Parts: sequence; C-alpha cells; structure tokens
Amino acid sequence: MQKSILITGCSTGIGLEAAKMLQKRQYLVVASCRKAEDVEKLKAQGLKHVVQLDLSDSESITQGLQQTLDITGGGLFALFNNGAYGQPGAVEDLPVSALKEQFECNFFGTHELTTKVLKLMLAQGDGRVVTNSSVLGLVAAPFRGAYNASKFALEGLTDTLRLELADTPIKISLIEPGPIESRFRANALVALKTNIDMQNSRHQKGYEEAVARLSKEGPSSSQTLSASAVVNKLIHALESQRPKAHYYVTLPTYGAAFMRRFFPVCMLDWVMRRQGA
Repeated sequence: MQKSILITGCSTGIGLEAAKMLQKRQYLVVASCRKAEDVEKLKAQGLKHVVQLDLSDSESITQGLQQTLDITGGGLFALFNNGAYGQPGAVEDLPVSALKEQFECNFFGTHELTTKVLKLMLAQGDGRVVTNSSVLGLVAAPFRGAYNASKFALEGLTDTLRLELADTPIKISLIEPGPIESRFRANALVALKTNIDMQNSRHQKGYEEAVARLSKEGPSSSQTLSASAVVNKLIHALESQRPKAHYYVTLPTYGAAFMRRFFPVCMLDWVMRRQGA
C-alpha cells in the first residue's frame, strides 16, 4: 500500500526537496505552502498534490489537512513538520508582536497541525511524525532569540510527545540541521527589516553586519550542505524499524551537541558569541 505524507513549508528549500525526493520514492506526497500563488508554481515543478496551508491560521490548517485527507483517502502515514522562518534581532529590540508571529508559525501552528494528525494516527493504529528543528534548538546564538525560543520550545514539546506516545505504534523524531542551502537567510532579512528598529538600537553596528551577511549570495559557510542531506535523515526516520529520536545534520550541529554536553557554560558562551549578529 502506498504510504502518504503531508509536508509543510514546501515553497522552497528543505520542504521542496523532501516533496520531490519522496515522490520519486513512490510516496503519495501532499506538499503544502503558505501562499496560494505558490500552489500552481509547485505543481509546475512536478509535484502532483499541493495544498495551501498557513501555519499561522487555524482555519487554513483545518482546510489544508482536510484537502490532504481527501487526496489520501482519509489516512496519513506521516507528517513532516518543516514550515518555519527565522526572526533575527536582539531580544531587547524584539517587539512582542514579532515574537508572537514567530511562535504562531514555528510553534503554535505546528502544534495544532500535529495534534489534529495524531488523532487520525491513533485511530488508524500507526504513523510517524518528523519535526524539523535546528542546531539553534540545541544551543543559543546572539541575535537569534526569537528563533531560538521557538525551536527550544518545539524540541521540548516534541520530546515530551515522544514519551507520551511510547506505548503506541506512532514514532516521533526530530531533525536538527545546521546551515542548509535554502531561502532561509533571504526570508530572515525581510523579517529583520520589517520588525526591528535597527537605526535606534545600541546594536546598530551588529545589524549592519547582519544585513550584509543575510544579503550575501551563496552558502553561508563552507559547512553548508544541500537540502538533500536533511531529506536523507527524513527518509531514515520514515522507513527505519527503529527511527532515532534526534537526527543531527551538518558538522556545526554535531559540534554544538558535543559542546553543550562537555563544555563549561562560559566556554560555550564564548564560542557562540563569536557567531555575531
């Protein structure tokens, strides 16, 4: 029987690559995207089933999931929670409204969709939920407070969920990538310019460096990997008899996990402060 999967955040990057690779592996893929205008764009790229699903909108979540179930015949083998964005900015400069927007997409929307899908999976007696987190769900970095907070919260919620579902056939996994080729930086730059008053901040110089970094074309570092590196871990989480609870992707994630476990806090802080704005 063909396995079905709903993927959020498929307009670009990891979500798009996941949808394409899994469709080639004969999954019944339902790719979702936030904007209505992206639906036809994704279909034009060869994706057979695309729905609109905005994680910041409860009605959109309900409608997107119903459309998904109409496509799959009422069942769903897996959910890949991938939709997210990063809101840069120093914590002291971060408007509450921007923090709420960050959590609506990265945390609350993901939680709402996951709980709806879990009811279905519990009723059908199986299923897998894989959530894409970040190296910044493991360690904090300056000027990433909103994103850090959303990913730390998501990891805590997901780990708890895994414990609570241990007596069921449903498998829960987290993927924690470092730098990956995507439009993440471009989207972060828009969020920075929209929500942060850079000119009237004591961190103005740091923001100038952040704008330059986020505006730069090409990989953000020599350790940046393609989106397929994440999808390879996703495939293991979907197809292994014993999927891992946590999957690290990229050298920076392995390094961060090691430092968090073995380094004194002062040393870890020194390393992460060098990441800059």
